[in-house]
Amino acid sequence: MTSAFSWITADETAEQTLVRIFKERPFLILPPPFHRIPLRAGNVVEIVGPSPSAKTLILIQAAINCILPKEWKGVSYGGLERAVLFIDLDCRFDVLSIARALQRRIIDANGLRRSSLKGNGNEYDKELFVASMRRFLYTRCYNSFEFLATLKTLHRRIQQEKEKGGSAVYMLLIDSIGAFYWMDRALPTLSTGNNNNRKSLSLQTVVETVVQEIQRLLVVHPMLVLATKSAAFGDKQSITEVIRKRPDEKTPDPRGAQNKPHRCFMPSVWQSFVSHRMLLRALDGESKHQNRPTFSAEWLLPSLNCSDHFTVNDGCLLIPK
Repeated sequence: MTSAFSWITADETAEQTLVRIFKERPFLILPPPFHRIPLRAGNVVEIVGPSPSAKTLILIQAAINCILPKEWKGVSYGGLERAVLFIDLDCRFDVLSIARALQRRIIDANGLRRSSLKGNGNEYDKELFVASMRRFLYTRCYNSFEFLATLKTLHRRIQQEKEKGGSAVYMLLIDSIGAFYWMDRALPTLSTGNNNNRKSLSLQTVVETVVQEIQRLLVVHPMLVLATKSAAFGDKQSITEVIRKRPDEKTPDPRGAQNKPHRCFMPSVWQSFVSHRMLLRALDGESKHQNRPTFSAEWLLPSLNCSDHFTVNDGCLLIPK
């Protein structure tokens, strides 16, 4: 006779469980400025900063670290060899930018000269380049409805990639999560139908649905989510107050506004969904590298008592010592 306690028989030991979890959801050591905090699948990282502050470039560097293999033909690249989903809400992303950055990364790893990018291009491994770019999945959305439709169909798209023999998706990159904020805020607060169970159409309900769809996706496909967002600095001030300024009034210097506290304009449902938050600021006035734009990166969530300065040179992030 079967024991009454047979239903609680362990399928695996605690050690086996931890090995399986860390294999399925490995910690990802991203390049600076992410290097201070280990991130893994399930984390939602918000990258906040004014324009420009290299937010999209940081996403590109993270994507390259994910799509490159750990090693290729005896050369170490330190990548994960996993796929990346890039959702462009800002509608300004140039796919050629990640192609050039990937080429530079391959050339630098092999100790080759950058001149091969402008020459015949035979000096870098094109087979590795093509294999890596196949792991970069790109989608552009022009409004929140297209964004929601994309989120609802991502599960099927990921399944199709697996059926084709592609690698598992490990990163979901969103640039930028607040792109449709003012469009959604202007939506009329009307019911979407005669059914009383349906929610009214508003900024709040749109963001709630976005968060719900991402949460459902993460349950089935554990991924690291990196989302950029434009920064709002200083005291609260409505757009109408800005428009009503007299022509003779001076407009505040945006660089000076960056010294004021950062405030989040997204609904609380998104703020509570974010597990990590990084703030980027421009340091043009303090830069020691006159020919390179310099920025600072500071962790707000979790709060760290330090900040990193980095420069942008030829489409690459450089961390000054």
